Amino acid sequence: MKRLGVVGILVLAFLGLADSLYLAQSAETGIPLLCDIQNLTGCNIVAASEYSRVFGIPLAEYGVFFYGVLFVLAALELVLFNRFLRRTLQTLAVIGIIFSLYFSILQIFVINAFCIYCLVSALIALLVIVCARYIEPLQTHEENTPSPPQPHLTMPPAA
Repeated sequence: MKRLGVVGILVLAFLGLADSLYLAQSAETGIPLLCDIQNLTGCNIVAASEYSRVFGIPLAEYGVFFYGVLFVLAALELVLFNRFLRRTLQTLAVIGIIFSLYFSILQIFVINAFCIYCLVSALIALLVIVCARYIEPLQTHEENTPSPPQPHLTMPPAA
């Protein structure tokens, strides 16, 4: 199950990387995003909002970095079978879902517009955390097994 979870993260990181690269390219070139899917036409509103940059850097570039690191770590874990890499993937999954939740809340309550690409990234982050749950148990088998009963030592009765 560990291998399948890591492969899932690898595939999802690739998809997230493609999504983030498209958004980053749009931010760099100024070409409007293509987004006319049902009622989700607010991509360019979200991309032009004051919340689309942190320290002057477009959020999409942070996404490229995040998904790139996730992809590399997942690929390394498939080759090295390393517990530290699996724990790092789990930690990054938690960080990714926290930020995705925050930015989704901003879209809903502050910007009042929805970006389909941002929502796809949030869905990818959610699926990454689901996959990360299966790659390494939170407790080892030894921690789950009860310790054997200890013998009770009693003193012989006083004469």
